[in-house]
Amino acid sequence: MNRFAIAPPRFLALALLLALLALPGGAALAQAARIKDVAAVQGVRSNQLTGYGLVVGLDGTGDQSSQMPYTSQTLANYLQQMGITLPPGANLQPKNVAAVLVTAQLPAFARPGQAIDVTVSSAGNAKSLRGGTLITTPLRGVDGQVYALAQGNLLVGGAGASAGGSSVTINHLSAGRIPGGGQVERAVPTPFLLGEHIDLNLNAADFQTARRVAQSINRALGEGMAQALDGRMVRVRAPLDPNARVAFVADIEDLPLDLPRAAAKVVVNARTGSVVMNQSVALSPSAVAHGNLSVSISSTPQVSQPGPFAPPGAQTVVTEKADIQVSQQGGALIQMAASAQLGDVVKALNALGATPQDLVAILQALKAAGALQAELEVI
Repeated sequence: MNRFAIAPPRFLALALLLALLALPGGAALAQAARIKDVAAVQGVRSNQLTGYGLVVGLDGTGDQSSQMPYTSQTLANYLQQMGITLPPGANLQPKNVAAVLVTAQLPAFARPGQAIDVTVSSAGNAKSLRGGTLITTPLRGVDGQVYALAQGNLLVGGAGASAGGSSVTINHLSAGRIPGGGQVERAVPTPFLLGEHIDLNLNAADFQTARRVAQSINRALGEGMAQALDGRMVRVRAPLDPNARVAFVADIEDLPLDLPRAAAKVVVNARTGSVVMNQSVALSPSAVAHGNLSVSISSTPQVSQPGPFAPPGAQTVVTEKADIQVSQQGGALIQMAASAQLGDVVKALNALGATPQDLVAILQALKAAGALQAELEVI
Protein backbone atom coordinates (compact mmCIF):
# COMPACT_ATOMS: atom_id res chain seq x y z
CA MET A 1 0.00 0.00 0.00
CA ASN A 2 1.37 3.38 -1.00
CA ARG A 3 0.58 6.22 1.36
CA PHE A 4 1.17 9.92 0.89
CA ALA A 5 0.26 11.99 3.92
CA ILE A 6 1.41 15.11 5.66
CA ALA A 7 3.23 14.19 8.85
CA PRO A 8 1.42 14.85 12.15
CA PRO A 9 2.42 17.98 14.07
CA ARG A 10 5.74 17.40 15.78
CA PHE A 11 9.38 18.46 16.00
CA LEU A 12 8.57 22.20 15.75
CA ALA A 13 10.65 22.87 18.85
CA LEU A 14 13.59 21.05 17.28
CA ALA A 15 13.31 23.13 14.13
CA LEU A 16 13.60 26.28 16.25
CA LEU A 17 16.33 24.96 18.56
CA LEU A 18 18.97 27.42 17.44
CA ALA A 19 16.53 30.26 17.85
CA LEU A 20 15.95 29.37 21.49
CA LEU A 21 19.66 29.79 22.17
CA ALA A 22 19.27 33.49 21.51
CA LEU A 23 16.65 34.19 24.19
CA PRO A 24 16.83 37.59 25.93
CA GLY A 25 18.59 36.09 28.96
CA GLY A 26 21.77 35.68 26.95
CA ALA A 27 21.34 38.62 24.61
CA ALA A 28 23.79 40.93 26.35
CA LEU A 29 26.56 38.34 26.27
CA ALA A 30 25.92 37.47 22.63
CA GLN A 31 26.28 41.11 21.54
CA ALA A 32 29.78 41.57 23.01
CA ALA A 33 32.50 41.06 20.41
CA ARG A 34 35.88 42.22 19.17
CA ILE A 35 36.64 44.06 15.96
CA LYS A 36 38.34 40.94 14.55
CA ASP A 37 35.02 39.10 14.88
CA VAL A 38 33.19 41.43 12.49
CA ALA A 39 35.89 42.80 10.17
CA ALA A 40 39.05 41.79 8.30
CA VAL A 41 41.93 43.76 6.84
CA GLN A 42 41.44 44.37 3.14
CA GLY A 43 43.92 42.39 1.02
CA VAL A 44 44.71 39.89 3.79
CA ARG A 45 43.00 36.79 2.42
CA SER A 46 43.67 33.32 1.10
CA ASN A 47 43.94 32.41 -2.60
CA GLN A 48 42.57 29.36 -4.39
CA LEU A 49 44.97 27.05 -6.19
CA THR A 50 44.17 24.18 -8.53
CA GLY A 51 46.04 21.62 -10.60
CA TYR A 52 45.67 18.46 -12.66
CA GLY A 53 47.66 15.32 -11.86
CA LEU A 54 47.77 11.55 -11.53
CA VAL A 55 47.23 9.23 -8.59
CA VAL A 56 49.15 5.96 -8.91
CA GLY A 57 49.40 2.78 -6.87
CA LEU A 58 45.68 1.96 -6.86
CA ASP A 59 44.62 -1.65 -6.44
CA GLY A 60 42.86 -2.02 -9.80
CA THR A 61 40.36 0.73 -8.94
CA GLY A 62 41.72 3.40 -11.30
CA ASP A 63 40.22 4.91 -14.46
CA GLN A 64 39.04 2.73 -17.32
CA SER A 65 41.33 4.01 -20.05
CA SER A 66 38.96 2.96 -22.82
CA GLN A 67 36.44 5.50 -21.51
CA MET A 68 38.92 8.06 -20.15
CA PRO A 69 41.56 8.53 -22.86
CA TYR A 70 43.10 11.58 -21.19
CA THR A 71 44.34 9.37 -18.32
CA SER A 72 46.45 7.29 -20.70
CA GLN A 73 47.61 10.42 -22.53
CA THR A 74 48.66 12.07 -19.26
CA LEU A 75 50.57 8.97 -18.19
CA ALA A 76 52.32 8.78 -21.57
CA ASN A 77 53.32 12.45 -21.29
CA TYR A 78 54.68 11.87 -17.80
CA LEU A 79 56.71 8.85 -18.90
CA GLN A 80 58.12 10.87 -21.80
CA GLN A 81 59.29 13.54 -19.35
CA MET A 82 61.03 10.79 -17.39
CA GLY A 83 62.91 9.78 -20.54
CA ILE A 84 60.75 6.78 -21.45
CA THR A 85 59.59 6.85 -25.08
CA LEU A 86 56.71 4.55 -25.91
CA PRO A 87 56.50 2.89 -29.32
CA PRO A 88 54.03 4.43 -31.78
CA GLY A 89 50.53 3.11 -31.39
CA ALA A 90 51.12 1.82 -27.86
CA ASN A 91 47.78 1.30 -26.13
CA LEU A 92 48.14 2.09 -22.44
CA GLN A 93 45.35 0.72 -20.27
CA PRO A 94 46.54 1.09 -16.69
CA LYS A 95 44.06 0.12 -13.99
CA ASN A 96 46.12 1.47 -11.13
CA VAL A 97 46.19 5.10 -12.30
CA ALA A 98 43.50 7.79 -11.96
CA ALA A 99 43.34 11.35 -13.28
CA VAL A 100 42.57 13.82 -10.49
CA LEU A 101 42.03 17.50 -9.82
CA VAL A 102 44.00 18.93 -6.92
CA THR A 103 42.80 21.99 -4.99
CA ALA A 104 44.29 23.95 -2.09
CA GLN A 105 44.00 27.23 -0.21
CA LEU A 106 47.11 29.43 -0.17
CA PRO A 107 46.99 31.28 3.18
CA ALA A 108 47.69 34.98 3.48
CA PHE A 109 51.40 35.83 3.91
CA ALA A 110 52.42 32.27 2.91
CA ARG A 111 56.15 32.00 2.20
CA PRO A 112 58.15 29.54 0.07
CA GLY A 113 58.74 26.26 1.87
CA GLN A 114 55.56 26.41 3.92
CA ALA A 115 53.39 23.27 3.90
CA ILE A 116 49.67 23.43 3.09
CA ASP A 117 46.91 20.82 2.95
CA VAL A 118 45.59 19.70 -0.44
CA THR A 119 42.38 18.00 -1.55
CA VAL A 120 42.44 15.41 -4.33
CA SER A 121 39.28 14.56 -6.29
CA SER A 122 38.80 12.04 -9.08
CA ALA A 123 38.24 13.53 -12.54
CA GLY A 124 37.38 10.22 -14.24
CA ASN A 125 35.54 7.03 -13.41
CA ALA A 126 37.94 5.60 -10.84
CA LYS A 127 36.14 3.41 -8.30
CA SER A 128 38.37 4.37 -5.40
CA LEU A 129 41.45 6.49 -4.62
CA ARG A 130 42.14 4.60 -1.41
CA GLY A 131 45.80 3.66 -1.05
CA GLY A 132 46.93 5.88 -3.92
CA THR A 133 49.85 8.28 -4.16
CA LEU A 134 49.69 11.66 -5.89
CA ILE A 135 52.73 12.32 -8.06
CA THR A 136 54.20 15.82 -8.25
CA THR A 137 51.47 18.21 -9.38
CA PRO A 138 51.93 21.97 -9.90
CA LEU A 139 49.20 24.12 -8.36
CA ARG A 140 48.37 27.34 -10.18
CA GLY A 141 46.49 30.51 -9.32
CA VAL A 142 44.02 32.38 -11.49
CA ASP A 143 46.95 34.19 -13.12
CA GLY A 144 48.39 30.89 -14.41
CA GLN A 145 51.49 31.07 -12.23
CA VAL A 146 52.65 28.06 -10.19
CA TYR A 147 52.44 28.88 -6.46
CA ALA A 148 52.80 25.40 -4.92
CA LEU A 149 53.67 21.77 -5.65
CA ALA A 150 51.61 18.87 -4.30
CA GLN A 151 52.64 15.26 -3.72
CA GLY A 152 52.02 12.53 -1.17
CA ASN A 153 49.90 9.61 0.01
CA LEU A 154 46.14 10.11 0.10
CA LEU A 155 43.97 9.76 3.17
CA VAL A 156 40.52 8.57 2.09
CA GLY A 157 37.87 8.38 4.81
CA GLY A 158 35.93 5.46 3.41
CA ALA A 159 35.97 1.79 2.51
CA GLY A 160 34.39 -0.46 -0.11
CA ALA A 161 34.22 -4.04 -1.30
CA SER A 162 32.61 -5.84 -4.22
CA ALA A 163 32.13 -9.45 -5.29
CA GLY A 164 29.76 -11.33 -7.56
CA GLY A 165 28.14 -8.21 -8.89
CA SER A 166 27.37 -6.87 -5.39
CA SER A 167 29.20 -3.99 -3.76
CA VAL A 168 29.22 -2.13 -0.45
CA THR A 169 30.60 1.38 -0.07
CA ILE A 170 31.08 3.38 3.13
CA ASN A 171 31.50 7.16 2.80
CA HIS A 172 33.12 8.67 -0.30
CA LEU A 173 35.99 6.91 -2.04
CA SER A 174 36.62 9.25 -4.99
CA ALA A 175 38.13 12.12 -2.98
CA GLY A 176 40.78 12.42 -0.29
CA ARG A 177 43.21 14.77 1.42
CA ILE A 178 46.97 14.99 1.86
CA PRO A 179 47.76 16.86 5.11
CA GLY A 180 50.81 19.03 4.48
CA GLY A 181 51.04 17.58 0.97
CA GLY A 182 51.56 20.94 -0.73
CA GLN A 183 54.71 23.06 -0.58
CA VAL A 184 54.57 26.78 -1.32
CA GLU A 185 56.97 27.83 -4.09
CA ARG A 186 55.97 31.47 -4.60
CA ALA A 187 54.68 34.20 -2.28
CA VAL A 188 51.68 36.32 -3.21
CA PRO A 189 52.28 40.09 -3.05
CA THR A 190 50.12 41.84 -0.46
CA PRO A 191 49.21 45.53 -0.10
CA PHE A 192 49.33 45.31 3.70
CA LEU A 193 52.48 47.45 4.04
CA LEU A 194 51.61 49.94 1.30
CA GLY A 195 50.11 53.38 1.85
CA GLU A 196 49.30 55.41 4.93
CA HIS A 197 46.00 53.68 5.63
CA ILE A 198 44.61 50.22 6.12
CA ASP A 199 41.01 49.39 5.26
CA LEU A 200 38.83 47.17 7.41
CA ASN A 201 36.10 45.33 5.52
CA LEU A 202 33.05 44.30 7.55
CA ASN A 203 31.85 40.74 7.15
CA ALA A 204 28.30 42.03 6.66
CA ALA A 205 27.33 45.48 5.42
CA ASP A 206 25.79 47.53 8.23
CA PHE A 207 26.10 51.29 8.78
CA GLN A 208 25.61 51.02 12.54
CA THR A 209 28.37 48.42 12.88
CA ALA A 210 30.74 50.49 10.71
CA ARG A 211 30.13 53.55 12.89
CA ARG A 212 30.74 51.62 16.10
CA VAL A 213 33.97 50.12 14.77
CA ALA A 214 35.25 53.62 13.94
CA GLN A 215 34.15 54.92 17.36
CA SER A 216 35.87 52.07 19.19
CA ILE A 217 39.17 52.74 17.37
CA ASN A 218 38.94 56.51 17.95
CA ARG A 219 38.29 56.05 21.67
CA ALA A 220 41.36 53.83 22.03
CA LEU A 221 43.81 55.58 19.69
CA GLY A 222 42.59 59.15 19.42
CA GLU A 223 39.96 61.08 17.53
CA GLY A 224 40.33 61.06 13.76
CA MET A 225 42.27 57.79 13.54
CA ALA A 226 39.37 55.89 11.94
CA GLN A 227 36.67 56.91 9.52
CA ALA A 228 33.66 54.91 8.33
CA LEU A 229 33.53 55.35 4.55
CA ASP A 230 30.30 53.39 4.04
CA GLY A 231 28.39 50.47 5.50
CA ARG A 232 31.16 48.02 4.60
CA MET A 233 34.54 49.78 4.94
CA VAL A 234 36.35 51.60 7.75
CA ARG A 235 39.61 53.39 6.90
CA VAL A 236 42.28 53.64 9.62
CA ARG A 237 45.51 55.66 9.64
CA ALA A 238 48.42 53.31 10.30
CA PRO A 239 52.17 53.68 10.93
CA LEU A 240 54.54 53.12 8.02
CA ASP A 241 57.09 51.03 9.91
CA PRO A 242 56.31 47.32 9.21
CA ASN A 243 56.92 46.19 12.80
CA ALA A 244 54.80 49.01 14.21
CA ARG A 245 52.03 48.33 11.67
CA VAL A 246 51.75 44.67 12.68
CA ALA A 247 51.47 45.61 16.35
CA PHE A 248 49.01 48.36 15.44
CA VAL A 249 46.67 45.98 13.61
CA ALA A 250 46.96 43.39 16.41
CA ASP A 251 45.83 45.99 18.95
CA ILE A 252 42.96 47.16 16.74
CA GLU A 253 41.61 43.64 16.18
CA ASP A 254 41.45 43.03 19.93
CA LEU A 255 39.45 46.18 20.75
CA PRO A 256 36.03 45.47 22.33
CA LEU A 257 32.95 46.26 20.30
CA ASP A 258 29.30 46.56 21.27
CA LEU A 259 27.35 45.29 18.30
CA PRO A 260 23.97 46.79 17.45
CA ARG A 261 20.90 44.62 17.68
CA ALA A 262 20.75 42.31 14.69
CA ALA A 263 18.17 42.98 12.02
CA ALA A 264 15.11 40.78 12.39
CA LYS A 265 15.42 37.79 10.06
CA VAL A 266 13.76 34.42 9.59
CA VAL A 267 15.73 31.88 7.53
CA VAL A 268 13.81 29.02 5.95
CA ASN A 269 15.41 25.99 4.31
CA ALA A 270 12.83 25.01 1.69
CA ARG A 271 14.42 21.57 1.14
CA THR A 272 14.49 20.37 4.74
CA GLY A 273 11.79 22.53 6.28
CA SER A 274 14.17 23.93 8.92
CA VAL A 275 13.24 27.33 10.31
CA VAL A 276 15.65 29.55 12.28
CA MET A 277 14.92 33.05 13.57
CA ASN A 278 16.92 35.50 15.62
CA GLN A 279 15.91 37.36 18.78
CA SER A 280 14.80 40.51 16.91
CA VAL A 281 11.79 38.82 15.31
CA ALA A 282 8.44 40.25 16.41
CA LEU A 283 4.79 39.61 15.60
CA SER A 284 1.91 42.04 15.19
CA PRO A 285 -1.61 41.03 16.29
CA SER A 286 -3.01 38.54 13.78
CA ALA A 287 -5.30 35.52 13.40
CA VAL A 288 -4.26 32.27 11.73
CA ALA A 289 -6.24 29.19 10.74
CA HIS A 290 -4.32 26.02 9.89
CA GLY A 291 -5.48 22.53 8.93
CA ASN A 292 -3.80 19.38 7.59
CA LEU A 293 -4.72 17.70 4.32
CA SER A 294 -4.10 13.92 4.14
CA VAL A 295 -4.24 11.86 0.95
CA SER A 296 -4.16 8.05 1.32
CA ILE A 297 -3.82 5.74 -1.71
CA SER A 298 -4.09 1.97 -1.31
CA SER A 299 -3.71 -0.60 -4.07
CA THR A 300 -5.08 -4.17 -3.84
CA PRO A 301 -4.16 -6.82 -6.48
CA GLN A 302 -7.05 -8.85 -7.92
CA VAL A 303 -6.92 -11.97 -10.11
CA SER A 304 -9.30 -12.28 -13.08
CA GLN A 305 -9.85 -15.90 -14.24
CA PRO A 306 -11.17 -16.81 -17.74
CA GLY A 307 -14.84 -17.81 -17.70
CA PRO A 308 -16.09 -21.32 -18.62
CA PHE A 309 -17.07 -20.17 -22.13
CA ALA A 310 -14.03 -18.01 -22.72
CA PRO A 311 -12.48 -18.24 -26.21
CA PRO A 312 -9.33 -20.28 -26.67
CA GLY A 313 -6.18 -18.48 -25.63
CA ALA A 314 -7.78 -16.56 -22.76
CA GLN A 315 -5.35 -16.03 -19.89
CA THR A 316 -5.47 -15.17 -16.21
CA VAL A 317 -4.93 -11.45 -15.65
CA VAL A 318 -3.84 -9.67 -12.47
CA THR A 319 -5.47 -6.26 -12.04
CA GLU A 320 -5.07 -3.54 -9.45
CA LYS A 321 -7.94 -2.01 -7.50
CA ALA A 322 -7.05 1.46 -6.24
CA ASP A 323 -8.75 3.10 -3.25
CA ILE A 324 -8.16 6.83 -2.75
CA GLN A 325 -9.22 8.61 0.42
CA VAL A 326 -8.87 12.33 1.12
CA SER A 327 -9.30 13.69 4.63
CA GLN A 328 -8.85 17.22 5.87
CA GLN A 329 -8.61 18.22 9.50
CA GLY A 330 -10.40 21.34 10.54
CA GLY A 331 -8.29 24.38 11.28
CA ALA A 332 -9.56 26.57 14.07
CA LEU A 333 -8.94 30.29 13.82
CA ILE A 334 -6.29 31.11 16.43
CA GLN A 335 -5.61 34.64 17.55
CA MET A 336 -1.93 35.50 17.86
CA ALA A 337 -1.19 38.43 20.13
CA ALA A 338 1.54 40.95 19.51
CA SER A 339 4.92 39.53 20.54
CA ALA A 340 8.11 41.50 21.00
CA GLN A 341 10.29 38.68 22.35
CA LEU A 342 11.47 35.56 20.61
CA GLY A 343 10.12 33.28 23.33
CA ASP A 344 6.59 34.62 22.82
CA VAL A 345 6.88 34.17 19.05
CA VAL A 346 7.91 30.53 19.48
CA LYS A 347 5.02 29.86 21.87
CA ALA A 348 2.53 31.43 19.45
CA LEU A 349 3.77 29.34 16.52
CA ASN A 350 3.83 26.16 18.62
CA ALA A 351 0.19 26.80 19.51
CA LEU A 352 -0.72 26.30 15.85
CA GLY A 353 0.47 22.68 15.99
CA ALA A 354 2.16 22.98 12.60
CA THR A 355 5.02 20.89 11.30
CA PRO A 356 8.16 22.67 10.08
CA GLN A 357 7.05 22.14 6.48
CA ASP A 358 3.67 23.76 7.21
CA LEU A 359 5.36 26.51 9.20
CA VAL A 360 7.05 27.75 6.02
CA ALA A 361 3.68 28.50 4.43
CA ILE A 362 2.40 30.12 7.64
CA LEU A 363 5.42 32.42 7.90
CA GLN A 364 5.08 33.44 4.26
CA ALA A 365 1.43 34.27 4.81
CA LEU A 366 2.22 36.27 7.97
CA LYS A 367 4.88 38.21 6.07
CA ALA A 368 2.47 38.95 3.21
CA ALA A 369 -0.14 40.15 5.70
CA GLY A 370 2.35 42.48 7.38
CA ALA A 371 2.16 40.68 10.73
CA LEU A 372 5.71 39.27 10.72
CA GLN A 373 8.18 42.03 11.57
CA ALA A 374 11.23 40.40 10.03
CA GLU A 375 12.98 39.70 6.76
CA LEU A 376 12.04 36.28 5.39
CA GLU A 377 14.93 34.57 3.60
CA VAL A 378 14.49 31.23 1.81
CA ILE A 379 17.66 29.22 1.14
